[in-house]
Amino acid sequence: MDRRQKKTRQAVYDAFTGLLKKKNYSVITIQEIIDKADIGRSTFYSHFETKDDLLKSLCTEVFEHIFSTELEKETTHDFSHDHGTEACVTHILYHLKEHMDFMAGILSGDGGDLFMGYFKVYLEKLFGHAVRDMSSGIPADYMLNHMVCDFAETVRWWTGHPEYTPDEISGFFFETTPIK
Repeated sequence: MDRRQKKTRQAVYDAFTGLLKKKNYSVITIQEIIDKADIGRSTFYSHFETKDDLLKSLCTEVFEHIFSTELEKETTHDFSHDHGTEACVTHILYHLKEHMDFMAGILSGDGGDLFMGYFKVYLEKLFGHAVRDMSSGIPADYMLNHMVCDFAETVRWWTGHPEYTPDEISGFFFETTPIK
């Protein structure tokens, strides 16, 4: 993607997330996104087929970074020396906290189902190794589903309780989940 395409794509992301801070996903129109991004309809459609495609692209961009196996030192946190499951989960939570101002808009209605679907795919990869290392009598696929759903719903709950820090939410999750 050239610089111009990246700049346009970023303008669409900014417009979309700006709208999500004020409105639920289901009521945002492509026309509103186009107007706020100050682009033409054909430009929008040259980048995204639908509003759902835009959400998927935004999620992919965010998730590719926050679910990276190479954790780097960042301004709000440093897990560069700890690659355990708990560090990865807490790292994810720090990044989701940065996006908390528009998460509630995404998690409402249809957008929430789409977001959670994409999110759970990444969570399955994250928790998959932890489940393989567990030695309990519980079927691995059941345990994986339980952990993925538990963490996804923890994030949904957190959007309504933003007073908790990423470290506290991570602590709550690991206190109630058998991953060690």
